[in-house]
Amino acid sequence: MHVSALFATEGGWQQFTLKGGEWLILGLSGASAVLALLVGWYLMIKVLQEDEGTDKMKEIAVAIQVGAWAYLKRQFRTIGMILVPVGAVVFLTSVAIDKPGDGGSALTFVQSGLYRTIAFVLGCVASGLTGYIGMTLATRGNVRTAAAAKRGSMKQALQVAFRTGGVAGMFTVGLGLLGATIIIALFQNTSSAMLIGFGFGGSLLALFLRVGGGIFTKAADVGADLVGKVEAGIPEDDPRNPATIADNVGDNVGDCAGMAADLFESYEVTLVASIILGVAAFNSIGLNPALGLVFPLAARAIGVIASIAGVFSVRARDGETNALKPINRGFLTAGIITVIGTYLLA
Repeated sequence: MHVSALFATEGGWQQFTLKGGEWLILGLSGASAVLALLVGWYLMIKVLQEDEGTDKMKEIAVAIQVGAWAYLKRQFRTIGMILVPVGAVVFLTSVAIDKPGDGGSALTFVQSGLYRTIAFVLGCVASGLTGYIGMTLATRGNVRTAAAAKRGSMKQALQVAFRTGGVAGMFTVGLGLLGATIIIALFQNTSSAMLIGFGFGGSLLALFLRVGGGIFTKAADVGADLVGKVEAGIPEDDPRNPATIADNVGDNVGDCAGMAADLFESYEVTLVASIILGVAAFNSIGLNPALGLVFPLAARAIGVIASIAGVFSVRARDGETNALKPINRGFLTAGIITVIGTYLLA
């Protein structure tokens, strides 16, 4: 066995055959992804049903929401202009995919380029949608968390806050896993080229949302501090300082939209890499390469189920004042399920 056999050729033909067991795992992977999206939708509805607090709290929350959406809308317009030439590069750098042995063509240059470009655009859309959902729920969940805390209910405040974050998490894993599963089911032996396009699309959006949001966040933070603490002599985040709104907008676009898109990019790229290398690795040691294809999907599906269980197990008990305890219980629950499930799968 040569070490070079462990490396997959970008965009090339991968030799394997999907049989009944592999198709079953693909189906279960897609079902778990859809379940994650449904749970994310359910959590979003539950968060939006919570009380928003006083009129003044609603006024400040709306100002932050308007500012965050204005930033994101402007950024998406800029990304849209860059997307066209980058998409053209993705198409032009594609190659025809030939079947080994018979010399036949699995995909022509045009077909390979077209499909990979479509996957690239879908990756961009999924990453941008994840960032948008994360930011939108954050700007709406923040005020509801504050309202619950103001009523003196740590239990309710923790639940609202964690469910708000859970929405972004569920949509991240749901969109990422569903996209990879659909691509593999449609393209099978030539799916590596499409998966790379999908992952690259997610990475491109994450780059702009994460870096751009971070720059905006720090600029707003420094500006608000200079005006408030240095010039006006008032405390940080004082409501009398209008720049505080910009500071809070920055926190949401950088730490919520940017973080969610970055999380999607990390999730998808590692999934794509493990799938491509898994086929080559299993093939190099004489095992069924299709197992290397579906194992990462099955492992991620187990992670989805574990995460759902973990999210719903984060509940503060009566009289509990330490918010970390229920969060740690949720992490422990998800971790135990993941370890047991992955062990049984392996």
